[in-house]
Amino acid sequence: MTVHQKILADAEFIYGDHGPRVARALQELTDRFAAGDRAPADGEGAPGGRHQFSRRDAVLITYADSIRSEGEKGLGTLARVLPGLVGDVVDTVHLLPFFPWTSDDGFSVSDYLSVDPELGDWDQVEELGGSFRLMFDAVVNHMSASHPWFEAYRRGEHPYRDYVRTVDPATDLSGIVRPRTSPLLTPVETSRGIEHVWTTFSADQIDLDYETPEVLLEIMTILLEYVERGASLIRLDAVTYLWKEIGTSGVHHPRTHRVVQLMRHVLDAVAPGTSIITETNVPHEENISYFGNGRDEAQLVYNFALPPLVLHSFVAGDATVLSDWAASLSTPSDSTHFFNFLASHDGIGVRGAEAFLDQQQISALAERVEQHGGLVSSRSVGDGPDQPYELNINYFDALSDPGSDEDQEIAVRRFLTAQAIMLALPGVPGIYIHSLLGSRGWPAGVQEQGYPRAINREKLDAQQLIQELSDPEGRRARVLEGIRHLMRVRRDQEAFEPTAPTTVHRLDPGVLALERGTGDAAVMCLHNVTDREITVELPTADGDLLDPGAQIRAAVTLAPWQTRWVGLHA
Repeated sequence: MTVHQKILADAEFIYGDHGPRVARALQELTDRFAAGDRAPADGEGAPGGRHQFSRRDAVLITYADSIRSEGEKGLGTLARVLPGLVGDVVDTVHLLPFFPWTSDDGFSVSDYLSVDPELGDWDQVEELGGSFRLMFDAVVNHMSASHPWFEAYRRGEHPYRDYVRTVDPATDLSGIVRPRTSPLLTPVETSRGIEHVWTTFSADQIDLDYETPEVLLEIMTILLEYVERGASLIRLDAVTYLWKEIGTSGVHHPRTHRVVQLMRHVLDAVAPGTSIITETNVPHEENISYFGNGRDEAQLVYNFALPPLVLHSFVAGDATVLSDWAASLSTPSDSTHFFNFLASHDGIGVRGAEAFLDQQQISALAERVEQHGGLVSSRSVGDGPDQPYELNINYFDALSDPGSDEDQEIAVRRFLTAQAIMLALPGVPGIYIHSLLGSRGWPAGVQEQGYPRAINREKLDAQQLIQELSDPEGRRARVLEGIRHLMRVRRDQEAFEPTAPTTVHRLDPGVLALERGTGDAAVMCLHNVTDREITVELPTADGDLLDPGAQIRAAVTLAPWQTRWVGLHA
């Protein structure tokens, strides 16, 4: 079946009798973009132009203005600073939404195709793309209440009248799965009177109605514009909630999956070097459904279970649950991979761990976060009490209480071991800029901005940051160099290829032991999640890749919260 035959099949599944018309419009769209002046993302080194992920792939997650310099736009600062900071260990930068916006730090987009002038312009995006592959956010579930489409909807203009889902407030919506405690429906004034519109996340984030084919065509045009502007990866934000149907749970609708497949096929037709990554903060089995059959949906899926399971291991001083989960990981093909991360601009989502941690264990994590100065965001669950949805805290603070007088060396070691776990697992690693730079939480930001997620979204002054990094004994410098060292070793070892075999060993409950690779290229990754020294038997040990001077024989000793990546001989 050709790509265009696949597009027709997708369109007919989604829109029935209207499918052929939609497919023809998509054919015209792909033809137009394929003939465009700007070349799409290049899939260097891969058959048919497709990018093959390797151990050399690593993603830095950042806002365009996470580092600020007076008199310079944020994108310009990133283009100037990042190559020297991480150019040897990071190949991709995930630019969180840099479009004009009205709330949620960019995720309420008011213009999908412009750069926020406060952050820079498309030329500066292109400049950054000269040093790194780029990931753009496609905020495809919703738009800002100030978006021109919504304003046209309120005026009753065609076709925008149908871009938004309106619902009678008397409708029973109790079966809809919610990620928030805010009302699902928001009353708005229109030229026709008060109408109640579907708002999954907030009153300023108006859900798009994909039952209207023109919405899909608009979004497809935007995705292809992103590719032309340099995006090698497209992150589908909150895609879980894309297709609304009353009487269902409102998540993972079959047509949602088919829309993702259609996006994949359209990109394959125009820019086969472009990869899709889905962001779905849901239970693990639901999350990995976005791999599809391994060839037809997302190439990358956010590994949402990882952050809470790693945190639980350190809190409990026991890696058993983490080991059990790691042993179960698999993807449906060699071209699909987990996007492994610990921290992000949002926080530590707990839904991914629901099948592995009981409610008491999740509550224990929430209590710890609050004790360490963080916050807990909840979601509504039918008629029951609200449940934790996301832990809003800097990951360094989640592991080490900022109010304690703990020795900095111990806190840094614990944090680096958590990062090492993420880097050792099969997949593509993603590192949030505040983790890379050893930041602590920003509680003042919560007071200033008025929302919990601000605690891990501080904007750093470039000059002050450079000064802090110049102190080799400082927390920032130790964390940055520690992560860079881990990533350099990872890049050099064939065992860390995303498709290399992974075996979980049960050497001690306090140690996550991952054997990566085979034969003489194999590496045993040992991570002590406890406050005690642990010795494990390892008769085939052949030196510590992270510390070549370490004396290792038939047994390996790990200090509290220490990582050793040990070469193995056959």
